[in-house]
Amino acid sequence: MYYLFYGFLYLVSLLPMRILYFISDALYGLVYYILGYRRKVVMSNLTIAFPDKSEAELKKIAKKFYHNFIDSFIEVIKLVSASDAFLQKRFTVDVTALNDLYTTGKSCQIHLGHTFNWEWGQLVLARLTKYKIMVVYMPISSAVIEKLFYKLRTRSGNVFLPATNMRESITPYLQTQYALGLVADQNPGNLKAAYWLNFLGRPTPFVSGPEKGARAAGLPVVFACIEKPRRGYYHATVKLATCDSSQLPEGALTLEYVRYLEQVIYRNPDMWLWSHRRWKHSWKPEYAPMWVDTQAFAGSGAVV
Repeated sequence: MYYLFYGFLYLVSLLPMRILYFISDALYGLVYYILGYRRKVVMSNLTIAFPDKSEAELKKIAKKFYHNFIDSFIEVIKLVSASDAFLQKRFTVDVTALNDLYTTGKSCQIHLGHTFNWEWGQLVLARLTKYKIMVVYMPISSAVIEKLFYKLRTRSGNVFLPATNMRESITPYLQTQYALGLVADQNPGNLKAAYWLNFLGRPTPFVSGPEKGARAAGLPVVFACIEKPRRGYYHATVKLATCDSSQLPEGALTLEYVRYLEQVIYRNPDMWLWSHRRWKHSWKPEYAPMWVDTQAFAGSGAVV
C-alpha cells in the first residue's frame, strides 16, 4: 500500500506548480463550500481573536486561511520529487541569529507556531546552518501516512523525535551541538501542568515542556516566524529571545513567546492554523498557581 501511494504521489508531484495550485483551488471549493471542513471552528476562533472585525472581514481571513491550508498539503506532495535547489529558491531564511549562537558552542531551542509552510522550512534550514536540526513531532496514527511524512521530513538529514518518547529519543544527541525545533503553540495534555496566560484576549493554556527543558539546560532560545510574500514563496525570520533560559523566572519565556506569536498572527492572520480548537479548555481556579501572565485575567475563559 505504501509503495502504491508513494508512486501515485510521485507522479502528481512532477506536475508544475501552476497546475498543482490549480488543483489546490479546486480542492478549496470542495473543502470550504461543499464539505465545510471545520468551518464553524475556524469562524469561532477568528471571532474570539478579532472581536473588532466584521463578519465580512472574518470570512475574508477564513477563506485566505483555507487557501493556505490546502496549498500546504499540495506543497508537501511536491516534496516527493522537489530538488533542494527548488526549495531554496522558494523558501528563504534569515539565519543570522542561529549563526551567531553556533559560534558560542551552545545548543539551542527554536520555538515557532503553526504557520505555513513549516514542512518546507525545516528542510531548507538544514542546508543553511551548521546546527544539527532536531524536531519534536507527534507520530501520525496511519502507518502509511506516517512512513511517507517521516521519509519526506528527514530527507535533509534532520532528526525527528517522537513526542511520545522524546526523553529516550534525544539522549544520543545530548552531547552534540543541536537546534531543537518545537512547535510551541500546541494544546497541552495536562492542564494543571500547563502555563496559563491571556492569548488573543482569552485565558489559554500553553505547554510548559519547551520552557522547562530550556531552563533546565540553560539553553539559548530563538523564536521563528514564517511569512508568505506571494503564493509558493516563503521567508522565515529567526529572532534571539534569550541567551540563557535559566536566568529567566518561571513562565517568563512562555509569556514572551506568546506575545511574539500574537504579533505574528496579527500581521498575517490567514497564515496560522485556525482549524484546531484553540480555546477548547475552560479556566478553573485550580489552575491559578500556573498563571504566568503579567496582565490581568481576561474574560471568563468559557469553553468554545
